[in-house]
Amino acid sequence: MSQRVLTDGFARNVDYLRMSVTDRCDFRCVYCMAENMTFLPRQQVLSTEELFQVAQSFVALGTRKIRLTGGEPLVRPGIVDLCARIAGLPGLQELCMTTNGSQLEKLAHPLRAAGLKRLNVSLDSLEPARFRELTRTGDLNKVIAGLDAAWDAGFRNTKLNCVVMKGRNDHEINDLVDFAIARHLDITFIEEMPLGVISEHSRAESFFSSDQVRRLIAEKHTLIDSAESTRGPSRYCRPADAPHMRIGFISPHSHNFCATCNRVRLTVEGRLLLCLGNEHSADLKSVLRNFPGDQGKLEQSIIEAMKLKPYRHNFEVNDDAQVVRFMNMTGG
Repeated sequence: MSQRVLTDGFARNVDYLRMSVTDRCDFRCVYCMAENMTFLPRQQVLSTEELFQVAQSFVALGTRKIRLTGGEPLVRPGIVDLCARIAGLPGLQELCMTTNGSQLEKLAHPLRAAGLKRLNVSLDSLEPARFRELTRTGDLNKVIAGLDAAWDAGFRNTKLNCVVMKGRNDHEINDLVDFAIARHLDITFIEEMPLGVISEHSRAESFFSSDQVRRLIAEKHTLIDSAESTRGPSRYCRPADAPHMRIGFISPHSHNFCATCNRVRLTVEGRLLLCLGNEHSADLKSVLRNFPGDQGKLEQSIIEAMKLKPYRHNFEVNDDAQVVRFMNMTGG
């Protein structure tokens, strides 16, 4: 039954799954969720066994890269064991994770031993007070200690993710680049996405484009464009004075990347999202629970879901939430 390559209606091969393992997080980042969140009841979220079954089916269908996301994936009980099981799937080339870094000081070594290959760590400010303001609960020192622990554990090519907001952290762009250079990290700057209704700030007023970010960096560093890819939406360049690291730009507004989209997302409640910026989805939880252990049924449901994948999202730079689910519900 497995066709080994997932293809959508626009002849795009889908070989990258972003899998949310929890909607919970120990931060409350201002662009990601409301300050007072209501999280899913435990019985509504997929068990670690169900998450593994989905990963197993996707790999059987040709998926070569899986990224574990959240919420914050490292607050999910059993996450290290889940990593080890998924990393052991024959045919999977890369298991990676996006994290806020708060738990890495204690978990970096176990994660590396479990087979996790690479980390993306969210870091939007190097100023402790501003970091606390943007995350509402975060401790910058814990995140930096987590980055140190990841290096000690053997993680290389760790990437920082920075959501840039005008008037909030745009003045730190080159400080963040210099921090990444000094610590042998890559860094990607991300345009804020209109997911979930927020009242903390105006997304239209805080919008800061990738082109603006690049111009600021170019005032200090000569940038060399790169054609390399991590099978994600980033466009990369390298600073001439630090060619060991990459600077990436994710630009859902200013440089739409939909034409080459090769990924889908699984929410922790079992919805397979076919597009970050649309509500097109398939209910895999019902398949898992109505047909327990039936991998063929699950694989066929995934194949059929590819027909729902739209060509592109339609994000706009305004204060409307084009998608009402928050980023923690979307899965990173």
